[in-house]
Amino acid sequence: MKLTFPHMGNMYIVAKGMLEYLDLDVVVPPFSSKRTLSIGVKYGPEFACLPLKINLGNFIEARELGADTIIMAGGVGPCRFGLYAQVEREILEDLGYKYETLIFEPPDKHIGQFITKLKNVIGSNSWWKVFQAIKFGYQKSCAVDTIERKVQRLRPREKKVGTVDLIYKEALRSIDAAQSYQSLEEITSLALAKLENVPIDKDREVIKIGLLGEIFVLLEPFVNLDIERELGRLGVEVTRSIYLSEWINSHLLMNFAKKDKKKPFSELAKPYLNYFVGGHGRETIGYAVGFTQEGFQGLIQIAPLTCMPEIVAHNILPKIRSEFNIPIMTIYVDEHSSQAGMVTRIEAFVDLIKRQKALTFPNTL
Repeated sequence: MKLTFPHMGNMYIVAKGMLEYLDLDVVVPPFSSKRTLSIGVKYGPEFACLPLKINLGNFIEARELGADTIIMAGGVGPCRFGLYAQVEREILEDLGYKYETLIFEPPDKHIGQFITKLKNVIGSNSWWKVFQAIKFGYQKSCAVDTIERKVQRLRPREKKVGTVDLIYKEALRSIDAAQSYQSLEEITSLALAKLENVPIDKDREVIKIGLLGEIFVLLEPFVNLDIERELGRLGVEVTRSIYLSEWINSHLLMNFAKKDKKKPFSELAKPYLNYFVGGHGRETIGYAVGFTQEGFQGLIQIAPLTCMPEIVAHNILPKIRSEFNIPIMTIYVDEHSSQAGMVTRIEAFVDLIKRQKALTFPNTL
């Protein structure tokens, strides 16, 4: 059994770490690329949102490398993500790709099914080793997010553009290769030390923007057209509404690993959206309020075109924009989205924020 899974940002580091800890054979798909997208667009339904098409391309490219078993998450609620695995499996079968598919529904909704399907993957491994594998994978996600947050802070301040990203890429490779907790800790400490020594311009004007939206688009740089890096080059410090380790802790570990100390997004969203609309629609609203309360100067919502939960949130965000007087922009992505078009839009948005800041605090510029 050669296991594979779709890409979603740095999730491959976590998934690979957990599966290899259990001595399972893993095939990581090539990083998502124009080829991945072209394959997904060719064989995926035209009306399907972009993540499904990227996933489909990932699976076909992984099959070319020898993968024969797909591990895929399921879902609940009105978001179409819950149907991805079934649709993708049927498409792959029609194309002649022989795959076994293991679909995991969220354990907080279907714990019995989750455990049953997990047994099919772990084989003869003990539950204790499974626990240790999950713990190790989670620690890798924490290491990635710790470094990523530091990178987001330094990108708009570095004197030589690209220095921070070189350290970041090296750190990701090292975290991916780490085989023990000790090496993981040493890698994280070394990467943070290198980042601390990056020359920065302390006098540079930096604005803070919160990124909101659907998890796949937020975490996958190829899909979001590397928006975080582009914003960093424009002098923007970015914070996302979703980080990998936080999502794993809250949705897969049910807050067992770490108590969430932040005010729940659902509480912040209540005055505007007091019910579950699927996907991350309610998180988008809750974090929009939270980021505004924390003094962020702008918000960008990013989502797949036709994403229903984010469309619901999109229609509520103008009320938040009006009440808090904060600029908000929405970017929908599909296979026709371009880097140049996205950069043009965020450049105009950043200029708008700077002009608004100059009018509000004329002596700060």
